[in-house]
Amino acid sequence: MSNRFSRTQLLFGADAMEALARARVVVFGIGGVGGYCAEALARSGVGAIDLVDHDVVSPTNVNRQIVALESTIGKSKAHVMAERIADINPSCRVTAHTCFYLPDTADEIDLGQFDYVVDAVDNVTAKLLLAQRAHDAGTPIISSMGTANKLDPTALEVADINDTSICPLAKIIRKECRKRGISHLKVVYSREPAVQPSAEAQAAYLGSVGESTPDKFGRAGVPASNAFVPPSAGLLLASEVVNDLIAAASA
Repeated sequence: MSNRFSRTQLLFGADAMEALARARVVVFGIGGVGGYCAEALARSGVGAIDLVDHDVVSPTNVNRQIVALESTIGKSKAHVMAERIADINPSCRVTAHTCFYLPDTADEIDLGQFDYVVDAVDNVTAKLLLAQRAHDAGTPIISSMGTANKLDPTALEVADINDTSICPLAKIIRKECRKRGISHLKVVYSREPAVQPSAEAQAAYLGSVGESTPDKFGRAGVPASNAFVPPSAGLLLASEVVNDLIAAASA
């Protein structure tokens, strides 16, 4: 009898689908990368998904984030994604956490309860904390590096953090992981050099939203993005998670 995952089962097999249905995955960051990852996990049959994001949808998210629609502006990203997943697969046990994962909130979420951790946040402190906590808990983790100011989705790669190059964020994470004794970290990153918007374009953007250079976060410019690089990174994250969960179950 056909069901919502029949076409997937043709590729993976019944045992793999049962393994995915038993799995619990947490996705940190439900933005341009994490939103597409969470949706792909749900459409792949993962049985339990936790979503962690403190932010709400803004108009500037509409160009790239799957949760961002005119009807969702101002709503919690985690809750909007939870509603989408419930509509994709009502059997999926989905939990939304509206918090910012930092040292003072990290104890609220025990990474040891998950089968896989997805890091799709854009905060260095949070990324390193997730890497450390997952390492200590023995929970597999995959981390997204920078996707802003990129144009070429085919430049994205899956690699160990020690084998990355070009990406400035990966360089920082690689150095800090070594300091923390984290010898391996699976990542999705891009070898494409960042494209820098012109100063005129940055000034025009900041002026349009009532800010100046540097902006209220102290940034000299706002990261530019598009509808195809962050989603591609999110789908790569999801594919690695699904394949790793299947492999672990059959080992």
